[in-house]
Amino acid sequence: MSDQVIDLLRKAYSDEIETVMNYQTNAIVLDGVRAEEIKESLQQDIQEELTHAEQLGQRLKQLNARPPASSEFTARQDSLQPPEDSTDVLAVINGVLDAEEDAIDTYSDLIDAAEAANDPVTEDLAVTILGDEEAHRTEFHGFKKEYQTDG
Repeated sequence: MSDQVIDLLRKAYSDEIETVMNYQTNAIVLDGVRAEEIKESLQQDIQEELTHAEQLGQRLKQLNARPPASSEFTARQDSLQPPEDSTDVLAVINGVLDAEEDAIDTYSDLIDAAEAANDPVTEDLAVTILGDEEAHRTEFHGFKKEYQTDG
């Protein structure tokens, strides 16, 4: 199996786990009436992101590799850290959009690497998860438009 496919699966797995942590934290710390819809959306997305991580981890296992554990983890989602102002919903929306863009790039790279490695199972998994990430991005672009017009 391609080292690039394994590396990208491991990166995607770590990113999904980091996203879960940041979505959970933001869903807890955000305050205000305007934050409620965002908090609910983040809570719903947490389960989907956990499912993605589980699927990626299972695929790694099938390829005789393993998902990274906490000692191998490097946090990278700086823009998704909770804002100092717990009512700064737009900062969280922008952080989510950054994370989704990164995920979309990773899954696009994984699709290309899996295709090049003649690994249709990984390619199919990456295509499915890519669709979910694009849907999240679209939802949060909508939130951003609302916040910019309400501002």
